[in-house]
Amino acid sequence: MQQVKYRRVLLKISGEGLCRSGGFGIDGEVLGRMAGEIKLVADLGVQLCIVVGGGNIIRGSSLAKDSPIEEVTGHYMGMLATVINALAIQDTLESLGLVTRVQSAVAVDRVCEPFTRRRALRHLEKGRIVIFAGGTGNPFVTTDSGGALRASEMQADVLLKATKVDGVYTADPMKDPNARKIDRLTYREVIDKRLAVMDVAAVELCRQNRVPIIVFNLYTPGNMRAVCEGRDIGTRIDGD
Repeated sequence: MQQVKYRRVLLKISGEGLCRSGGFGIDGEVLGRMAGEIKLVADLGVQLCIVVGGGNIIRGSSLAKDSPIEEVTGHYMGMLATVINALAIQDTLESLGLVTRVQSAVAVDRVCEPFTRRRALRHLEKGRIVIFAGGTGNPFVTTDSGGALRASEMQADVLLKATKVDGVYTADPMKDPNARKIDRLTYREVIDKRLAVMDVAAVELCRQNRVPIIVFNLYTPGNMRAVCEGRDIGTRIDGD
């Protein structure tokens, strides 16, 4: 294993990270670039697990507002969307020669394994990338919270929150040219200020289990590898 700062990491990817900005579904070119960045980290020998959202396919809460579909049903539909995304990531990573396993909190055993903590840990120890789908398996819980939960269960050294910007800013950098990037935050600052990083429950879970969060731009070439090597990329959130 090469010299790295983090031995085991959890990467949280939003569903929107699999398509072009403002787009829908899965874009093969975007997916391929993302997989290439993940391979750079896997080649370091880092044990890697991934949690993916499903917002590029469906958002259950939004669907329920505009249709007769109950919100609970919408959330379950969203969980199934994360399974679709996980399978897309799996095949793309394996096309690059990586070995992966998909585990889902929602039972779909014809296409992937059910989530089992001990089995997932064993996969990581054997050098396999584990892709977690289905969120937590419960409605009304975000995939950000699912990522924080899996990071805690897997005893990850860090949770990497992938975005399309370089970290946490004082305002939306897409709208405010005076927005300033923040290099370091505490869990409490994120929670108290309601900063749009992850939902409060996810940040609190990371705080309780002392899992640092790094918010970074996955789509800048080499960024994820640089983070794992310990370079100052993005915004770090921890208890200091």
